[in-house]
Amino acid sequence: MKFYLISLGCPKNLTNSEEFSARLLAKGHKLVFSPNEADQVIINTCGFIASAVKEAKEEIRYALELKKSGQIKKVAVTGCLVERFKEKILQEFPEIDTLFSIGAQEEIEKILPQSGTILSPLPKTLYLPAYKMSLTAPHTAYLKVADGCNNRCAYCTIPFIRGNYRSKPMQDIVREAKLMIQNGVKEISLIAQDTTSYGMDLYGRPQLVELLEKLLKLKGLGRLRIMYGYPHRVTKELAQLIASTEQIFHYIDIPLQHIADPVLKRMNRHCDAAQIRRTLDMLKTIVPDISLRTNFIVGFPEETKKDFNELKKFVKEYEFDNMGVFEYFREKGTAAYSMKQISAAVKHERARELEEVQSRVIDKINKRLLGTTLEAISDGPDFGRTYKDAPDIDGKVTFTKPVKPGSLFKARVVAAAGYERELEPLIL
Repeated sequence: MKFYLISLGCPKNLTNSEEFSARLLAKGHKLVFSPNEADQVIINTCGFIASAVKEAKEEIRYALELKKSGQIKKVAVTGCLVERFKEKILQEFPEIDTLFSIGAQEEIEKILPQSGTILSPLPKTLYLPAYKMSLTAPHTAYLKVADGCNNRCAYCTIPFIRGNYRSKPMQDIVREAKLMIQNGVKEISLIAQDTTSYGMDLYGRPQLVELLEKLLKLKGLGRLRIMYGYPHRVTKELAQLIASTEQIFHYIDIPLQHIADPVLKRMNRHCDAAQIRRTLDMLKTIVPDISLRTNFIVGFPEETKKDFNELKKFVKEYEFDNMGVFEYFREKGTAAYSMKQISAAVKHERARELEEVQSRVIDKINKRLLGTTLEAISDGPDFGRTYKDAPDIDGKVTFTKPVKPGSLFKARVVAAAGYERELEPLIL
């Protein structure tokens, strides 16, 4: 079989696509890069928020049109949308040939020839996948250290979709990282719904620092990047480890979601503004060149003008290197669904205002960066990222002269506008 893959959503979902695609390749099937060459389209969906659901359904319609026109024979759908809505997807799109859950992906080669719905339970434990390939650039990869979440934020559907938090055994992560390094990966991004809770379920307490220490001993390791930390679980011990080595990018992604205490409480975020500030101040003190990435939700139920102004002031004060702004989506099944909602117009205006505040922050950061030297990684001969930028998420840079893809090197910032910068590579 020749299959064309459509993988939607976050890097955590992409790792699932990598694993089940590798299973198919190992069984003699072929991945093609155009639907015109395929027998079958496989869609790995996201179903986290309303916009992701909409995108997933648009892709399903697109694939079914290809089937209707005779360009492909079959359409299979899996992923978070299936996990969340189950048989309802097949009711809406009866032309889908095979609908299967995340748990069923582990037997995809047996499932695809079947028709109808196959809903296997989520795995209770995570292990090193039997088959693994990369759907990213050869020099960068995502390494999932855990799946699921126990935080139960009031706006979030992840626990319904991905289940409770499940860590991958440390020895399996180390083996997976070793395989990545052997295959030429220079940048490994550690991902989970909450990386800072890593190990709690297996070892009785978080062990992200212990995991990082083991990974740092691997021969040939390039750089590690830490994604999806939870504010009050980013410890002084973790900051000290980051500061002590160049092998961990001086970067951390901490989705904060808000700063006003009344909003944080309604969000069920398990931390208050004072804790968030202590964490950020600690990071900036111990790792002076730390690059901070975060996300904020605006228009959460009952968010007042005062709450929002506090958020804007906070963004100006802490100057995040990269920041995502999201309008609150009301999702059935979440605690926030029954709260008093804010109008779409207000949410949209607040998102625009916060993005404008961040735009001015980036202007200030760019002025300070001009003439400085940063570590960079090349994604192509004339473009790439600095250590401040995660792949596929953050800003990008162009180079004044060609660089070998996958190279790690020092470069001087010669121009900057928004999240795009121009670098002059120094001696490699």
